[in-house]
Amino acid sequence: MDIETLKTLKLHEFEEAATGYRSSSDMASGAKDALEQRITVQMRKVLKGETADGAIGQLREVAKDFHYVQVECGLVATALKAFAADMRPAQDKLKRALSEAAEHKFTVGADGSVSYPAAGENPGGSPPGPSKASGSLDETARRLQGQAADFDPNPNYAIAQGIANRITEALKEATDTDQKWAPQLRKLKADDDLVVSDGDWADVAKDTEGVRGAGRHYLDSLPQPPKDGSPKANADWWKGLDPDQQAAWTALHPDTIGGLDGLPATVRDEANRMVLDTSHGQYQTELNGIPKPPAKEWTWITAGMFPSKVHTDEWMAWDRKYGDRYRHLEASLKGMNAIQNRFDRTSQDGLPDAYLLGFSPEGNGRAILANGNPDTARHQAVYVPGTTSNLSGFGGSIDRTTELWRQTQKAEPGANVSTIAWLGYDAPQDIVKDAPFEHYAYDGAPAYRKFMDGLDASYSGSGEPHRTAIGHSYGTTLIGAAAQKGDLNADDVIFAGSPGVKVGSAAEMDVPKGHVRNEEADGDKVPDIGRWGHGGSQWKLGGGTFLIPSDEVFGANQMNTHPEGSGPSATKGAHGHSEYWNKDTTALKNQALVVIGEYGDVTAPH
Repeated sequence: MDIETLKTLKLHEFEEAATGYRSSSDMASGAKDALEQRITVQMRKVLKGETADGAIGQLREVAKDFHYVQVECGLVATALKAFAADMRPAQDKLKRALSEAAEHKFTVGADGSVSYPAAGENPGGSPPGPSKASGSLDETARRLQGQAADFDPNPNYAIAQGIANRITEALKEATDTDQKWAPQLRKLKADDDLVVSDGDWADVAKDTEGVRGAGRHYLDSLPQPPKDGSPKANADWWKGLDPDQQAAWTALHPDTIGGLDGLPATVRDEANRMVLDTSHGQYQTELNGIPKPPAKEWTWITAGMFPSKVHTDEWMAWDRKYGDRYRHLEASLKGMNAIQNRFDRTSQDGLPDAYLLGFSPEGNGRAILANGNPDTARHQAVYVPGTTSNLSGFGGSIDRTTELWRQTQKAEPGANVSTIAWLGYDAPQDIVKDAPFEHYAYDGAPAYRKFMDGLDASYSGSGEPHRTAIGHSYGTTLIGAAAQKGDLNADDVIFAGSPGVKVGSAAEMDVPKGHVRNEEADGDKVPDIGRWGHGGSQWKLGGGTFLIPSDEVFGANQMNTHPEGSGPSATKGAHGHSEYWNKDTTALKNQALVVIGEYGDVTAPH
């Protein structure tokens, strides 16, 4: 970087280019949404058969292309914007130094040196010629220059030396900025094809990490999200950002934006889909690079009189080296594929758009998915799964909330409902080893309360939304802990197969009297076993300890789970711990009626 280049550098052209890339990103986003939310939806309504399914499948692939363009162009736009922001201080410093030199009638050389004239009269003869000062970044050299200036009778020397040093600083800063950003921008390239592979998305993850690292100073200069902010504070922060700032945060920290309760569902969904796609690309690429487990896992050995089945030595060696990571990658990818499958099923049998409101593949995983936009839904239902829940099995939670949504439409066609599967906590992973402990519920309860409050902060529909908290098994324990330790922002609570909710009375659940409901299917053993670990206490007449929602003294309205009716409208019974959300069951029908507020049609046990 030299003086002339830095002085004449037109940073506004980089900013204009950033605006162009941002427009391209927005257009790609609009095209993706048009394909996913309008075109394929209409096609499903009027076209049936293998040809239609094939066409819709191809359009989904085109939508993936547009999503890739959206993300990569967003990164390019942010990189160009950040480059201009990083370069501007160096250019401004140079321009100020050159302006000061001009004011003193000093001459600046192409190498950054500053020539200055003698000062005052020289009675002994003709005045000496001009002297020259050269800039330095070395601290020792600068101290020596300062000492020389103190003794130099010509005051121009100190001024010229200061200007020369600032010019040198500006050129160094500009060179560093150029060398930092040039390689990052060069990396932002796509394969010359129409297939967005897992490798492409893994490359996007690397691109994002590179631009984020280079743009740290730029991002730090933007308004920061509130630390441990409330959903309302998060919402206010987001609204206070201009579009470029919002885009920069989404491009560089989609995980942060996707996880902020209070932000609009559309914003969180966009950010989390970026994290989903890049994570899938990274995980699948890594999995492909790990040797598959040996085909022969087991063998028989004879120890004493009886043979024993044991792992082969070859399999044990593989397991020690790769096993844990291999299983984590496979399990996480299973959950990611289930989420993508739900996206792909949008509009099938009238299913609404899906919104990914939270996602992380780390540990046991996190995922929050809504059927229908909760920001505009009149009725919201937030379901918490129980023991053994993790990202690998998140497809089951998606299916349950999807069936619940379908049932609300049977009960009231066209009802404006959003049903949400909330895996926002570390659920117990083992029924025997983990489920008896309460810390999983208390550790996860604050996140659930914050999410429920966030639904209020982001709501943009008319009137007040009607919100139902639904828990299954240990998920009911978490909801109870959330109400016990704070305020549960819900209008109704539904428990199913509850082992206890830490409190002994429905009155402690933060909802109006009569709005706590419970389902216990015949053959469900969890409530009777779980009460000894998670039952609550009620020190009133007829009360006691180890109380669960199935107990009459708890005060919950019991909902029927037995078969009802006859003919096409008949419902089936739920007989076990995992059957409350089976299609066309009485248990599911009653839940749906509560979700849409049709309390009068809810049936009690016979």
